[in-house]
Amino acid sequence: MRLPKISNLYGRIFAIFWLTMLLVLLAALSVSNFDPRETHTIEPPRLKDLYRLAEFTEKRFAHYLSVDSAIRDLNQWRQRRGSGRDRDDDQPELYFTDLNGNLLGTMPRHMKSKAIQNFITLVEDTSEPKQKLYGQLMVAGPIPLNLAGQPVHMYISHKWHRPPPLLLLVLDRPFLLLLIVMVISTPLLLWLAWALSQPARRLERAARRVAKGEFVEDPDLERGSTEFREAGAAFNQMVTAVNKMISGQQRLLSDISHELRSPLTRLRMANALATRKQGESAELTRIDTEAERLEKMISELLELSRMQVNSHHEREIMTAEELWGDIAEDAKFEAEQVNKQLIYSAIPDCTLQGNPNLLMSAVENIIRNAIHYSQDRIQVTFTRQDCELLISVEDNGEGVPEDELEDIFRPFYRVSTARDRHSGGAGLGLAITESAVRQHSGTIKASRCDLGGLKLLIKLPLQNQADARPQKQ
Repeated sequence: MRLPKISNLYGRIFAIFWLTMLLVLLAALSVSNFDPRETHTIEPPRLKDLYRLAEFTEKRFAHYLSVDSAIRDLNQWRQRRGSGRDRDDDQPELYFTDLNGNLLGTMPRHMKSKAIQNFITLVEDTSEPKQKLYGQLMVAGPIPLNLAGQPVHMYISHKWHRPPPLLLLVLDRPFLLLLIVMVISTPLLLWLAWALSQPARRLERAARRVAKGEFVEDPDLERGSTEFREAGAAFNQMVTAVNKMISGQQRLLSDISHELRSPLTRLRMANALATRKQGESAELTRIDTEAERLEKMISELLELSRMQVNSHHEREIMTAEELWGDIAEDAKFEAEQVNKQLIYSAIPDCTLQGNPNLLMSAVENIIRNAIHYSQDRIQVTFTRQDCELLISVEDNGEGVPEDELEDIFRPFYRVSTARDRHSGGAGLGLAITESAVRQHSGTIKASRCDLGGLKLLIKLPLQNQADARPQKQ
């Protein structure tokens, strides 16, 4: 059976998880070595001191005839010392048992007899001394010696003044342990979240650029964990395929429009020869009119194809003033030549990214249409709203019927009113504008305006520095 492949991303997560578990396990196993409340071995320096004390005690009571008399004298001396003003609670206390673990003598009442008896019971291996902490009382033993000529085991107790180990202090306080774990793990988790989010953010920015019509491969997408590298490679392949498809479609449109001009030119030449030979006639005049209209339509198609071919490669960052400042001023002059008034507002200080020719042509087209179809007044308004630029063009012409407002952006659509009936246009102007706006992730909407005519509102997204990429030289 073949095991599934573990990805690099999940491998990192599992590695961090198991590393954390290993550290916790090592900490738990090491607690017993640092916890004085557990029975453990005695450090060599302290063990040497205990053996010296046992040797001194053995010599001190060597001349006694019995163990009981030696322990009795030891207890009396302890009581005299405890009742004096110079009592020292830090002095060690000695206790003795026979080889079977039976306590010899009587313990003073002020001592913690239960702790001593508990420790004597716990120690099964008497070959090596051990120690254990009971509250503030440290008990150590057994240490073999001869007391009054009899083999016994000696146990020692004294006050414990050392602070508890930090690990033990932490483990005894769950909230403190939780706080320390959070403090330690937070940087690691933040780093992990940052490492996982960076490829996703790069992919998001690349998707936004594609949505704006910038079909450019991004090598940075093919970095990071395996999943994101594969996703980035697939994304770049998609961008390349879409780029080729769009370019091929636009070139095909351009080639078709160009090829149509040749037979159209021959048709007009034949019509001119026929007119010269037979003279003027209504039929020949109609042929020439339709041929001229067809040639104009082809010219508009060629213009559309020229603007769109590789337009997604020709992206620049420009201000709104650079794009439409001169166009608004020229349109104002042209309106005055036909005794019409064009008013435009100040252009906001903002930046857009896109194809300059498409953006300028889109706005210029609807302004010229407004001049052509208005009675005597046109109003152009530039407004910045959040992260968008709003361009409104209004006129006081006849307008467009409500039920045809959404259809006027379709290619070759002709409205039923006089607005388009005698214009001689092919119905491609607003289609070109709508295509240009859509390629820049914008929208265009037609409606009736307060002036009585048509209002066209364009919304274009402003340049976002986070999504910008350095332009290729």
